[in-house]
Amino acid sequence: MARKPANPPMAKRPAIDHDAIRDLAKLLDETGLSEIEIQRDGVSIRVARDLNAAGTRARPSEPPSDTFPAAITAPADVPVDPTQHPGLVASPMVGVAYLGPAPGARPFVEIGGQVKAGETLIIIEAMKTMNQIPAPRSGTVTQILIEDGQPVEYGEPLMIIESATDSE
Repeated sequence: MARKPANPPMAKRPAIDHDAIRDLAKLLDETGLSEIEIQRDGVSIRVARDLNAAGTRARPSEPPSDTFPAAITAPADVPVDPTQHPGLVASPMVGVAYLGPAPGARPFVEIGGQVKAGETLIIIEAMKTMNQIPAPRSGTVTQILIEDGQPVEYGEPLMIIESATDSE
């Protein structure tokens, strides 16, 4: 005589794909995105991360967000927290930041370079649109806090422009 299963068969539900979740979480870390969602075979997986108050990405392998390890700094005394600097240029939108007009092209600005108010600092690509980000003030670029092609969040520090009045 054949044995019957102990539990009656239930409607087949897709199992949780832990590998897919891990892959999406890894993709978040690699791209710096705050959220990603995929839908496949009627199953939707959404992975999101909370952003800290400063609006910067926090990756598990990075030190606390009050330091910027990717920052390129000029040899000068600068505040420890760039978000408190009066010459901070923050991202006005979410997108991908480019330091130059084209891949491999010379960047719009370099550390130590003089800029005038309204001069293009970087380009942020958002929704397939290239947005030129102008300098909010004239001065000297003392820090570039992003890398070419890096995803950026709204309010994320991009660079520091010091004017003569900042150093007094």
